[in-house]
Amino acid sequence: MKLGVWAAALTGWGVMATGTLWAAEDILLTTPVSGVVEKVFVKPGQRVSKGTLLLQLDKTILQARLDEAVAEQSRAQAEESDAKRDLDRAQELFDRTVSSATELEAAALRHARAQAVLATASARRVIAEKNLQDAELKAPFNAVVRAVPGMPGTVVTAECQPKTLVVLSPK
Repeated sequence: MKLGVWAAALTGWGVMATGTLWAAEDILLTTPVSGVVEKVFVKPGQRVSKGTLLLQLDKTILQARLDEAVAEQSRAQAEESDAKRDLDRAQELFDRTVSSATELEAAALRHARAQAVLATASARRVIAEKNLQDAELKAPFNAVVRAVPGMPGTVVTAECQPKTLVVLSPK
């Protein structure tokens, strides 16, 4: 990986140098999510550009989790809308002195709880979407593939010392 062009001069010492700075070590890559390697798209020695798809995990479970999160968000949205209607109705009845402050407070509490459930469901959806995206390992910079220890069927556990799936050489 080219880190930059440098030039140096030390006055009084008579030393001048110019050149290109390269990273000296290989970069070990893995995915931030757990799963099973489904496809490998590169081979050792292959040059890759930044953003090139290197490998992909099986997305079945991650897609199911996203579908579940979308459904939960829809349900939570419906409950929040229902609670908002109840709150508006309770406010209207309270304003006309037909219902008590206790009933209005209960409706407000139900609406607040529904909003919290909706916020949680929305956050879970964002996490599920990100996890699904992270099932694809892409080159973070232009490089040469040094090794591909992650073959189809390799199990990746992201929580504890994840297995190296691709080794890139920055040169």
